[in-house]
Amino acid sequence: MKETLEIQNSLAAPLILILTLFLQILPVFLSHLKEKRGSWNAKEIELKQQIKELLKEAAPLSNPSTFAQAALLRRKAAAKEKELQQCQELHKQKNQSSFDMCLKAISVLKVIAYPLLILWFWRNPVAVVPQQLVQPLGRILSWRTLDPVSSHIMVGIIPWLVISSRVSKFICQKIIK
Repeated sequence: MKETLEIQNSLAAPLILILTLFLQILPVFLSHLKEKRGSWNAKEIELKQQIKELLKEAAPLSNPSTFAQAALLRRKAAAKEKELQQCQELHKQKNQSSFDMCLKAISVLKVIAYPLLILWFWRNPVAVVPQQLVQPLGRILSWRTLDPVSSHIMVGIIPWLVISSRVSKFICQKIIK
């Protein structure tokens, strides 16, 4: 039983760090993906081609006798441009709503994951660290839970979550730049 607890505690700290890193990087990755993704759907591509064709047809018609026909072609191109703009706005709104839904799901996942981790590790230390390694911050990390036998500091879940969140945010900032 004690060996199982030691294995669990030795894996807990890195797994919690990986989980918090994942929960911090995922929104950044999604927003980066959203910015880069300017894909055109088939309707938008077709409208752009039609606009180009209409403007190409209207360009050589500059004589006074063909002015009406050129004006008609330009009006059709303007109408197509307006239709293209509406299509792009609709596409943008659709992407924004799916992006917002993903961000809300990630937030809900964070709200569920952090309290679950706190409940799971409330009475158990996440990591056991020698006191000399964390000399100035030992009391903050352990919340005064010092192992009297080996003089090791037992790191609690809340300080570890705070440290993991800060490290994850720092890594995200470095990835963005």
